[in-house]
Amino acid sequence: MAPQKVYIHLLAIPPGRVSTYAAIAKSLSSSPRAVGGACRNNPYAPEVPCHRVIASDGYVGGFKGDWQKAPSGVNQTMKLKLLSDEGVQFTEGRLVAKDVWFTGPFDMEKGQTALKIAIQQRQKPKHG
Repeated sequence: MAPQKVYIHLLAIPPGRVSTYAAIAKSLSSSPRAVGGACRNNPYAPEVPCHRVIASDGYVGGFKGDWQKAPSGVNQTMKLKLLSDEGVQFTEGRLVAKDVWFTGPFDMEKGQTALKIAIQQRQKPKHG
């Protein structure tokens, strides 16, 4: 599975909502581990919002390759902060309100356009 397909799905998740590795995998006829791998290696974050993907049981899940009790926990703290800034709340690493689940539909055309923009943003030379 091409990581770009996962990134297109990530861009379909609205701010303040979350999806799961399993939901994205099902939409792509892939596996949750493959989706997690694409998220872990996402070179376009935060423009391509891999932080909006959590485990199916409501656990916040991993971020930047760290899962559960990473040595520092800093990446998971960062993921929780990004989600909190969007209004998604967790208690002890678990999703509080279930009304923020996004199950689709994943608008592939909109996602492709957004991914092209994110890639272009990353490729622009930085002046200064």
